[in-house]
Amino acid sequence: MQKVSFFRSIHVKLVLIYVLLILIAMQIIGLYFARELEETLTTNFTTSIADRMNLVEFSVREEMLKERPEGDPTLEMSLRTVLSGFDQDDIHEIQVINSRNRILASSVLDNQSMVGQRSMDDLVRRTIASGTKSDSIINLDRHTQKRVMVWVVPIKANDEVIGALYMKSNIEKVFNQMDEINQILAGGTIVSLTITVILGIFIAQTITRPISDMRRQAQEMAKGNFLGKVRVYGNDEMGQLAVAFNHLTNRLQESKASTEGERKKLESVLENMTDGVISTDRKGRVVLINDAALQMLRVSADNVLNRPITSVLSLDADYTFEDLVQLRESLALDFSTTERPYVLRASFSVTQKETGFVNGLIVVLHDNTEQEKIDMERREFVSNVSHELRTPLTTMRSYLEALADGAWKDKEIAPSFLHVTQTETERMIRLVEDLLKLSRMDSRDYDLHKEWVEFNVFFNFIIDRFELSKSQNVSFRRILPDIELFVEIDTDKMTQVIDNIISNALKYSPEGGYVYFGVSVLEKYIKVMISDDGMGIPFENVNRIFDRFFRADRARSRAMGGTGLGLAIAQEMIAAHGGEIWAESEEGQGTTIFFTLPFELDEGGEWE
Repeated sequence: MQKVSFFRSIHVKLVLIYVLLILIAMQIIGLYFARELEETLTTNFTTSIADRMNLVEFSVREEMLKERPEGDPTLEMSLRTVLSGFDQDDIHEIQVINSRNRILASSVLDNQSMVGQRSMDDLVRRTIASGTKSDSIINLDRHTQKRVMVWVVPIKANDEVIGALYMKSNIEKVFNQMDEINQILAGGTIVSLTITVILGIFIAQTITRPISDMRRQAQEMAKGNFLGKVRVYGNDEMGQLAVAFNHLTNRLQESKASTEGERKKLESVLENMTDGVISTDRKGRVVLINDAALQMLRVSADNVLNRPITSVLSLDADYTFEDLVQLRESLALDFSTTERPYVLRASFSVTQKETGFVNGLIVVLHDNTEQEKIDMERREFVSNVSHELRTPLTTMRSYLEALADGAWKDKEIAPSFLHVTQTETERMIRLVEDLLKLSRMDSRDYDLHKEWVEFNVFFNFIIDRFELSKSQNVSFRRILPDIELFVEIDTDKMTQVIDNIISNALKYSPEGGYVYFGVSVLEKYIKVMISDDGMGIPFENVNRIFDRFFRADRARSRAMGGTGLGLAIAQEMIAAHGGEIWAESEEGQGTTIFFTLPFELDEGGEWE
């Protein structure tokens, strides 16, 4: 991997490209130079040989045409003398051949045995036969294994071919010179390439060093480090690029800081929102959920993230993600159980680009349980009030219609009818007064006229009053402490509370039963108990007896004139005094009502 990454480096690539360009240029120059040099040397060599061949041809022609008296050297000797004058290093051999293809002379002493023999060379025969100079031919000498150039020139006299000159020149020297020059050129190329590589490395570094610095800084930026800066090496394009890169780093650092700040603000807002917020991607998978939503849905983040929003909200049976995107109204999510109601209200908002492309969905969850409960209680309250008023009004209308029809004339029936209407009227008055009391308590439109009283005395006075006026055969049992307990209360309102509780105890107590009264001292409160041994209340209704218009036994309560608001008023009054009220009951075993009132005892046991 290191080798691969090395050869992928832009530094190496620049050097390789630079060297390859120089190498290609040197090769082109070398090929052109070698070709031109070969052509020049060959032309010069050929021209030099041709000039000497002309001189030899002239001298040989003169000797062949010359008359020879007796006593002069023979033609062979004269030709040998002429040829010896042209015997040089670049000429291997010169032969003189007559028109009958017989060799008359040779410049090489070792080849004198060939004199007088016929020449078997085809080039010689063609030249004598055609009378024209042959083109030079380069052959490989079979003895010396060196290249030689063969040239045949006709010897003419008065346009008649009288012979030919056959010459073999040493052209190997020309090729040796070319080889030497090529070696010199190759050595120069190697030296120049070496220098080029060295210079290329330094030149490439001037280009790649800023790029390498920017690459390292870009990698650091990818890791979130924006503190580093790229060094500026000059004012050229690379320097300007480095300046722009540093400026970009600063802008990215500022953008990151701004984004981080906005993200923290968003997280803070989401964490402190009482409403739950869920965000999805464009496929409907949950990507963000705040703690309030997790608490409302009673799930953990690991079990929600990347899950479809329809599954998280338990809507997958009725809705798809596309349906939620098109939804323009909120949905009620009912998670109620048999033990307690639990209703959430979900509002949906689509996030999309300017082009209309949907990016995702924002879901806002609101705990609507209390509101639903309030709405239900309000509907139930209106229904109960209507029912409680309709019953006496219906009765009164029936009796009044009977009186209007002539029953008032009947002295036995008329008083009974008037008594019923009077009783129902008083019942409606009590109901309206109780409603007004609750209304004032709900709006806090009441004043408590508190005073210090000794609670045992106050409690005994109320019990005595009921004991003297009770019509049932019910016995009272008191369990009161011997110490004095002073409390600061509104005696009128507290009397209403205790009266209502004792009245209910008497209503539901059987003949011969007992009603128990008790007071105990807690750390900062006194706890008052009023208990009966009547029919009791079912377990599921114990906590509902303080609801408005609730009756454990509706028929019996209505027959006894109850409005169903007494304990609701008692709860409000006890709460106004800073205490609490609750009930304990078991069906068939009676009911016990408890309430507490705050008090403080000084160190000496004296009340202030």
